[in-house]
Amino acid sequence: MEFSREALIEAVSGQMPDKRWKHTLGVMESAVKLAQRYGADPQRAETAAILHDVAKYWPVERMREIIEQNGLSAELLKYDKQLWHAEVGAYTAEHDYGIQDTEVLDAIRYHTSGRENMGLLERIVCLADYIEPGRDFPGVEEIRRLSKVSLEEGLIAGLDSTIRVLLEKRRVVFPLTVLARNDLVRTLEDKL
Repeated sequence: MEFSREALIEAVSGQMPDKRWKHTLGVMESAVKLAQRYGADPQRAETAAILHDVAKYWPVERMREIIEQNGLSAELLKYDKQLWHAEVGAYTAEHDYGIQDTEVLDAIRYHTSGRENMGLLERIVCLADYIEPGRDFPGVEEIRRLSKVSLEEGLIAGLDSTIRVLLEKRRVVFPLTVLARNDLVRTLEDKL
């Protein structure tokens, strides 16, 4: 089964409240701009952006069942439920919407956490999720500024923001987020 862009938009927009769909439209816009700036395929970036939050508003038990019954990352279940929708979203993109492009699927899967050795599309969608025009949190303007300087600089600032908020709230930090941040810092250090 293959969905046209329009059919995908219609199907995914029905999976979330209007406010979240507006966010998705912003991520689509930002992902396309970042793809054009950093040499990725804008169409693939947009496809990942359309689907990145497809499972965000699904019931927690539904997401848990999908993770458990399909051999997805059981480790994820030990961490914040806010992370689950990315893994479930990638599974849904593949099985319900026919997405076979592994880079698009990984961009959906790691858009909330990041990971070591993130591919170009993963970095773009993760950063687009931080800087889309509807985002309004302390530090977002600096992340937007850095996103125009370097994909890695922008993403490090975004991940630092997430880690800082979690530490301030005494919440557990998902290990992949720390690994992603450290990997990006090493990447920049290696360029010096």
